[in-house]
Parts: sequence; C-alpha cells; structure tokens
Amino acid sequence: MTQHADLVACHELTQAKAKYCRTLDTKDWNGLAALMVDDVEFGMSDGESEPHMTIGRDETLALLQSLVSGARTAHQVHAPEIDLNEDEAQVIWAVQDRAVFDDGTSVTGYGHYTERWVHQGDAWRLASLLLTHLITDVH
Repeated sequence: MTQHADLVACHELTQAKAKYCRTLDTKDWNGLAALMVDDVEFGMSDGESEPHMTIGRDETLALLQSLVSGARTAHQVHAPEIDLNEDEAQVIWAVQDRAVFDDGTSVTGYGHYTERWVHQGDAWRLASLLLTHLITDVH
C-alpha cells in the first residue's frame, strides 16, 4: 500500500469502528450485522480466564442482544493501534464501556478490543473481536 492508501484505510477503519459502537449502543442490529463477515469470531474475557467465544454473525448478534437487553449502553474507543497488511488489518483499541440496567445496576468496563478486519468489496468488515476488560466496576 502507498502512504496515502494507508491513511485512507486507517480513516475507514476508524469510521467503521465508530459505526460499530453507535449501532451497538442504539441497538441497530441490522447496521451492526452489516459490519461483520458471516463467520465473525467474537469473544469476551476478564484478562485472566479463557474468553467466551462465539462464531458466526447470528450467534454473535444473539449474544450481544442478550448482554444489553434491558440496558442503556455507551461504548467509547480511542487510541487505535492499526497494523495494515493489504486487505487485512489488526487493530487494538482502548475501550471504556458502560451499561446501565433497568434495575439501576450499572457496569463500567475498561480494557481493549483486539480485532481483525478484512476489506471486502468497498468496505471494511469485522472478522474477529476479543474484548478484554482489565477493570470492571459494578454499582
């Protein structure tokens, strides 16, 4: 890739991740699904135990829906570390996510998304995601 193409790819990846956070927080499941490859791998970990993994877009969406059901959420990412290799990118994002449930319980997590994105057609699609919470506050 040229330096210009790398900059364009980095911009497109940050836009795709911003859309991921927005569609998850607004529960736009069709918009979220459109960002994923069919056989997306999704996992969550506390940084110490083996991550719980799902494989496939439908399974991943079902898991995400179950996790945020009855909650208002806000996912914020920043400080991306982007490693481009042609039509594939490895990205690590710092993340802070918050869920406030109907019963008043709130959970705030701090950690990292470790992801693999692939360029398909004219867009970047999420191929794998591992969310690792290093700190979790429950109130």
